[in-house]
Amino acid sequence: MSQPTPQSGPPVDANPYADAPAAPADQPPVPGQAIPPQGAPQPGFPAAPGYPVAPAVPAAARNNFPLGLVASIGAGVVSAILYGLVIGLTKHEIGYAAVGVGFLVGIAAGRVGGRSQTLPVVSVIVSVAAIYLGQLIGEAMIGAKQVDLSFSTVFFDHFSVVQQAWKDQADPLTFVFFAVAAYVAFQSARKAGHGH
Repeated sequence: MSQPTPQSGPPVDANPYADAPAAPADQPPVPGQAIPPQGAPQPGFPAAPGYPVAPAVPAAARNNFPLGLVASIGAGVVSAILYGLVIGLTKHEIGYAAVGVGFLVGIAAGRVGGRSQTLPVVSVIVSVAAIYLGQLIGEAMIGAKQVDLSFSTVFFDHFSVVQQAWKDQADPLTFVFFAVAAYVAFQSARKAGHGH
């Protein structure tokens, strides 16, 4: 009785290409077929340990200032309205809400605009403008309740009165809210942009 001799190399059962002959070294590669460098991870297979693979980031997401600007302005308008509603309903400026305005504006600018060096500065400007607009909306809501007029009448027809009421109500804490929100907007935009 003779024993079967074991085959050298990997088992053939699991690999349908194990018996295929290797391509001759003197033949050129097939046109249109890219040959990855030796040791590089192959498409469809995870990278081997020791070969870090950077995630592919689309070029548009790396630095897209116009989209980041639009996103920051959109977030500024929405957060200004929400901040104004909070002030109008509570009749108080709430510091956390002002910080939230800066955070939303910065995150929107950074996530959409990417690594633009200008977007954090733009986020500061937009967040300060959004807080100011939100405070004006809040003043108009409070004033509309006091004089029994609609919000739109007070805000649009008597805007100078709303601004004067804001000036009369502004105190040092108001400007602290501006500063903190501006700082949060700058940092949020910078960190979100570098996350891309």
